[in-house]
Amino acid sequence: MQPVHGINFAPFSPRGALAGEAARAELRRMRELTGADTVIFCPAAVQATPFSEKMDFTGAHTTADEELLSITRAAKDLGLRVFWKPTVNCLDGTWRARISFFDHDVPCESKWGPWFAGYTAFQTHFAALARQAGIELLILGCEMTQTEHREAEWRALIASVRSVYDGAIAYNCDKYGEEYVPWWDAVDVMASSGYYPVGSIGQNLDRIEQVVRRMNKPFFFAEAGCMRVQGSAQVPNDWTLQGARDDEEQNRWYQALFAALATRPWLRGAALWDWPLDAAHDSSYSFCHAPALATIRDAWQR
Repeated sequence: MQPVHGINFAPFSPRGALAGEAARAELRRMRELTGADTVIFCPAAVQATPFSEKMDFTGAHTTADEELLSITRAAKDLGLRVFWKPTVNCLDGTWRARISFFDHDVPCESKWGPWFAGYTAFQTHFAALARQAGIELLILGCEMTQTEHREAEWRALIASVRSVYDGAIAYNCDKYGEEYVPWWDAVDVMASSGYYPVGSIGQNLDRIEQVVRRMNKPFFFAEAGCMRVQGSAQVPNDWTLQGARDDEEQNRWYQALFAALATRPWLRGAALWDWPLDAAHDSSYSFCHAPALATIRDAWQR
């Protein structure tokens, strides 16, 4: 696997947001200002709560197929590699890692079977589309922590995806979860969310390396980032953190990340979180108007 200098671009965009020249212009700007060689698009599905069996990937909260294909073509025209990461989110704001049901069926309670049927339909839909689009890597979800122990269902899902898609398959587990995915052998590439405290990035990479060596698979961070908020470098995974804006906090974290990556060639890079579509969709994690932008470009140029 070639090294990844990537960015998650306009993740979870609602229907219509990626259509038109404005989205393509922002994609060009991202490419020019960062020197990224890879972009990840994150088409979404939504479910009402973490305990809902049903999900929707065709409504107003989700990217339409044609606009995803169009922005993908635009990215390839810019010379970018394109990965897709179809991701489910909860409309009530609960983090997707909390999606869970009883491990035994109980009458009148939601169940794993219908949920995995819906999730398989979601992933195979985009897998078939990914084959049409020539997508190099398909990432089958992100931070689905409380689903990962359902090994039989995940293996069946991966088999279903392979029946309609012939590219490489990855999965993006949550930070600290690299040791706990029992079906890593079923995917081609391992990935996780690299939101590690600034002082322990190297320590966590040493821990992850043991898992990667054991599985003998390529590994990269499908997400990594830090907010422009005072204190975020200590808890970069906490998107609820409140505090004063601190651009240098974010910049110091990125400097530490790239220093750690530079000494670990087994780690095939990172896709940073995130680049917004426009100012209206900006978040504290973005770096498009912050000192970290120069740090990122300099690191990737080296």
